[in-house]
Amino acid sequence: MKSPRDFFKPLAAGAPEPLREIPVRPSRVIHFFPPHVEKLVAKLPELVPTTDILLGTLEDGIPMAEKQAARTSLVKIGKSVDFGSTQFWTRINSLDSPWALDDVTTLVTEIGDKLDVVMVPKVEGAEDIHYIDRLLAQLEARVGLKKPLQLHAILETARGVTNVEAICAASPRMQGLSLGPADLAADRQMKTTRVGGGHPDYIVRADPQEGVAERATYQQDLWHYTLARMVDACVTYGILPFYGPFGDIKDTVGCEDQFRNAYMLGCVGAWSLHPTQIDIAKRVFSPRPADVKQAQRVIDAMGDGTGAIMLDGKMEDDASARQCEVVVSLARQLAARDPELAAAYGFSK
Repeated sequence: MKSPRDFFKPLAAGAPEPLREIPVRPSRVIHFFPPHVEKLVAKLPELVPTTDILLGTLEDGIPMAEKQAARTSLVKIGKSVDFGSTQFWTRINSLDSPWALDDVTTLVTEIGDKLDVVMVPKVEGAEDIHYIDRLLAQLEARVGLKKPLQLHAILETARGVTNVEAICAASPRMQGLSLGPADLAADRQMKTTRVGGGHPDYIVRADPQEGVAERATYQQDLWHYTLARMVDACVTYGILPFYGPFGDIKDTVGCEDQFRNAYMLGCVGAWSLHPTQIDIAKRVFSPRPADVKQAQRVIDAMGDGTGAIMLDGKMEDDASARQCEVVVSLARQLAARDPELAAAYGFSK
């Protein structure tokens, strides 16, 4: 086992010093785009100011015959598109594929200074992170990068969920985790063909009542346990939890509900597979103005944040103040990037 003193030392001579804290930046939505589809790439300059993170995917959704073209196009995008304050990520192919090594080598050596995060699919244990951690350090040293690239893992297998804490703790590069419900459902042998969201067959039923023939049913969340476990692991190790994809693009109501469940559980953002989901994610993962106003009232009334008070007939104490600080802190981070939110929150000058 590595000594704690060595944890923050570079893994290759000449590589940049590892990060000690994950940079705090708005991360409400990760919008995916296929780099090999020219008509979608042409729209990127319009999308840049609308989203927090743009991610060029090289894995699922890219046909085998187009893998090389997608990688080459992503390099061109990294060199030509001005991302401004929007984060630029990529999702490489899985580490057991024949494309992953070339993905990492090409992207780091060609546009490593433009990339913020490398998303790694189907991570099953700390050993996967250790492998790519060392590889990134060697490539960063080769090209003389001044800041280390961050890593984001997707939980898509039962083994990955079982090892989630070890994955979070595997490297100072770890930026966050995303739930990958489609691949995880397949790996678990779950009987659903949906990409994210609930299922009408996963229910609880009300108790029978005398004289009432119909017993009410309530659809349950297939992902509650996994998402809660992922959030706990991320918070424990100081990285960020994200909900993954919601595949039914037309079902904007269901998408918003699933995103809001994730937000309430502690996720900081979600994936967007279509521009219509960008606004949904930004709305859901931004605190409501009324909630921010109430949270600030509690903080102001609590004074030094200790003790207990009564406010509007409700008890507020130290724990209440800490909950409210979470909401106000997030609101201030988002307001710094979004003037409309700043005005809605009353933070504008």
